Amino acid sequence: MTQVISDRRDIEFVIHEQLEAETLSKLHDNFADFNKKTIDLVISEAKNFAVKELLPANKEGDEQGCTLEDGKVTTPDSFKRLYKIFNEGEWLAVTEDPEWGGQGMPRTIASVGAEYFNGANFPFMMYPGLTAGAGHLVDKFGTQEQKETYLKNMYTGKWTGTMLLTEPDAGSDVGALTTKAVRNDDGTFSITGEKIFISGGDHDLTKNIIHPVLARIEGAPEGTKGISLFLVPKYRVNSDGTLGEFNDVICTGLEHKLGIHGNSTCSLSLGSKGHCIGTLLGEENKGMKAMFLMMNEARRLVGFQGFACATAAYMYALDYAKNRIQGKNILEFMNPEAKSVSIMQHPDVRRQLMMMKVNVEGMRSLLYFVQYCADMASYAPTQEEKDRYQGFVEVLTPIAKGYVTDRSFEICSLGMQVYGGYGFIEEYPMAQLLRDCRITLIYEGTNGIQAMDLLGRKLGLDKGKPIMDLFGEMQKTIAVAKDLPELEKQAVKVEEAMNKLAEVAIHMGQTAMSEKVLNAFANAHPFQDATGDVTMAWMLLWRATIAAQKLEKAKKKDKAFYGGIIKSLQFYVDTQLPITIGRFKALMNTCSVAVDIEDSMFPS
Repeated sequence: MTQVISDRRDIEFVIHEQLEAETLSKLHDNFADFNKKTIDLVISEAKNFAVKELLPANKEGDEQGCTLEDGKVTTPDSFKRLYKIFNEGEWLAVTEDPEWGGQGMPRTIASVGAEYFNGANFPFMMYPGLTAGAGHLVDKFGTQEQKETYLKNMYTGKWTGTMLLTEPDAGSDVGALTTKAVRNDDGTFSITGEKIFISGGDHDLTKNIIHPVLARIEGAPEGTKGISLFLVPKYRVNSDGTLGEFNDVICTGLEHKLGIHGNSTCSLSLGSKGHCIGTLLGEENKGMKAMFLMMNEARRLVGFQGFACATAAYMYALDYAKNRIQGKNILEFMNPEAKSVSIMQHPDVRRQLMMMKVNVEGMRSLLYFVQYCADMASYAPTQEEKDRYQGFVEVLTPIAKGYVTDRSFEICSLGMQVYGGYGFIEEYPMAQLLRDCRITLIYEGTNGIQAMDLLGRKLGLDKGKPIMDLFGEMQKTIAVAKDLPELEKQAVKVEEAMNKLAEVAIHMGQTAMSEKVLNAFANAHPFQDATGDVTMAWMLLWRATIAAQKLEKAKKKDKAFYGGIIKSLQFYVDTQLPITIGRFKALMNTCSVAVDIEDSMFPS
């Protein structure tokens, strides 16, 4: 097998041919060194580290898992070495400010690491991934003192970071939290409360763990309006930067999970002995606004986590199908002399592989495009362009998290199906990929919450300008494709789907603002599915316009690659878009049964 985890050629296509990422080097001084040669080096180094270091430890991490004994959390043995060499490679904060230990890399290019690393060892990658996100909160909202105390230690991996939101009685309803902050005379706060489902909440990889904690200051308003954000280290930090006394953050249990066994998912008790001290991060009662910065970035990371499982599943399934000899070719079924062939020759296996191919390719382009938009939102030449790209980020984030992880789990399931019975046993990779992937549909707001966000917030954002701008981008691609004879038929069908989506979006928005609001939100997830389908069709059409224009003059080794991109579009348009049209018809009905049915009509 020449490739595992991901298809490098397709990564290069998205980076260099679709997004032309080297042009980002002209936007900002930090990006100046990221020309094509440097980008290719990043791709090579990310692939090598993923395949040679992260991947071999993945199964061990799954089997060994984490343990809690005598108050101490122990991670899988191999993770200690991995964490050390990961940080020696300076991979943790590649997109962050070099002043604090980052590399200043464009997010578009850093996407390569997100794909390769999570595909190789998603559970391990949660430790540095959350650390970078927590560090970004300090960078954005911290005082100079907080930055000097924590930031470089976090961005270099000396200390890790987490995110403390969820409580036993306050899951998605964060405003119901009960963790309390009481003012101290020195300006600090005494924190008390219980948090659950904390990824990397305690471990033995670093000597200190920095927890951004949501809590309510004594006397603050109820609900989300009264929530503040605090920095709570596991060990207090002395003025000279050395570690001080234990800060009364105690791991009370490890969750026994379906997957991601290598990551320590903890229940944490804050201040059970009255000695937990935190410092305010940002403004009082503005904690949710600050935390949403980390959450939105985390949602896009979760999209990559799910996708990384999917692309790994595809690469494994493809290799297995090519090499697994079983059954005769269906055209030779009655020939007693016919030899068995690889299962890749069987039509239904080929159908499954095509489903995996088109979704992996479309999701890769979508996720990288969202990160490209994030780069442009920060560094585009004009404010108008920045606002436009930020609008794309806002609208596409629910799709990049919700839709992508839904499809990713389906792809992992298809991969298991290609393996047959071998896919269901733990000696082969599919079982772990399926288990690990499943949490991504729940993380950072369930996919139903993502759908509600798309319908309730993103459609009407800035009076609908971002969604209309997105339709405008789709139309540009459609116009190019219509001028290419080999793509004209598919372009027309994608345009029809886009126009129908626009019609349905208006209908759903109007319903959400009417007395039938519950009906609208009962159909929010199907609407997200349909929106994601059309976005995928756009991505595949965009890819195909590039391939079609390059195919004739392509070198022999690239002809099959470009031809495969065009086949992906044809397959998606002919087999998946008709299903999307059916989704649109159902959405226009805005079925009310889910909200009308009486509770007594369910089994008691």
